[in-house]
Amino acid sequence: MVQREAVLRLDEQWARVRAGAAHAEPAERERLLDELIGALRALDDDDPRCGALLGLRLADRAAVRFAAGDRAGALATIEEGLRSSERASRHSPEFARWYARGLINHGVWLAWPLSDAARLPKHPLGPAATEGPGVMERAAGERARDLTRTAVEVWAGLDQRDPVNRRGLAQAKVFLGDRLAELGSAEEAVAWAVDAESDFRDLLLAGPAAEESQEAEEALDHIGRQLELRLRYLAFDSLVSLRARGLLPERLLPRAVVAARIQGVAEAEIAARLHLGAEQVRTMLEVTPWRAVWRVEVRGPDGLWNVLGHPWHSGTEVRNRTAAEVGGEVLRAFTASADCPGAGAAWRIRLWWHEEGDPAGARFRYVSGAEA
Repeated sequence: MVQREAVLRLDEQWARVRAGAAHAEPAERERLLDELIGALRALDDDDPRCGALLGLRLADRAAVRFAAGDRAGALATIEEGLRSSERASRHSPEFARWYARGLINHGVWLAWPLSDAARLPKHPLGPAATEGPGVMERAAGERARDLTRTAVEVWAGLDQRDPVNRRGLAQAKVFLGDRLAELGSAEEAVAWAVDAESDFRDLLLAGPAAEESQEAEEALDHIGRQLELRLRYLAFDSLVSLRARGLLPERLLPRAVVAARIQGVAEAEIAARLHLGAEQVRTMLEVTPWRAVWRVEVRGPDGLWNVLGHPWHSGTEVRNRTAAEVGGEVLRAFTASADCPGAGAAWRIRLWWHEEGDPAGARFRYVSGAEA
């Protein structure tokens, strides 16, 4: 008992240092954390609270390693921590919450190479994708997805009358949507994000404290941005599927209608399959613009592709136009211009929705010459 109380006091000391309530130099912080982890390891098997704390403190060490660029070391450390956290999670809802948060952190670190600097999926999404993550990266992403799904299940198994558990579940759903998006599962990523959005709105309606309200508002802003991005990568069949499942909110319908039109779906089919009136669809298309961005490249004698200047590398806002229609206009204008190279030369046109990106994400493509 004396040893346990000493270890718990040591953990309280670390918690103050970690929170900034007590100062410690970097070397002292590292020594204190090492000492605490060693002491907790000695009690892990016999004491659920010490086991749960060991999971937390190994997560602290993993976070330090990850911040220092040692992703492999961070992953190995968090793996050990999660084994301890899982054992302890059966003994207390508090310990289960710690375990669920550790699962999410592990998923984030595993999936890190699958996102860009803005934490958006690095690889193209949807059926047009021709090049995805490497074998190792994809395996790590799938493991991250599975860990995050487990976190959702842990949160869902806790008492949902407690707003802490409801908020934790909503946040876990957001992370699961992120992990699915990184693997190219755009439809399911949207489905989980919409589900999480509904949960956060319910939390706001319940009237939480000011700090919790701000947290929910920030989460809703994040989800809103992610949904607008992800809708751009969905095939029309996926939009129809989400609508049928009740997972296409009304506020997103105009963007979904535009997405379908960009793909070349006729207005009548959009109306019929999304269960909208013909006039509704026409109005949405007329008042909701989309930005077409294109790039024309010519292959030089050295074999490199050279991007031409304006107006062949430009963009414009359009309404009720398909990508093929806008791309066709660029194609006709270019072939009639003095900038178009002679017979036998290789050149290509790509057009995107909203912003220039990976070639696989282009909504219109045309290749002339040997490359064709």
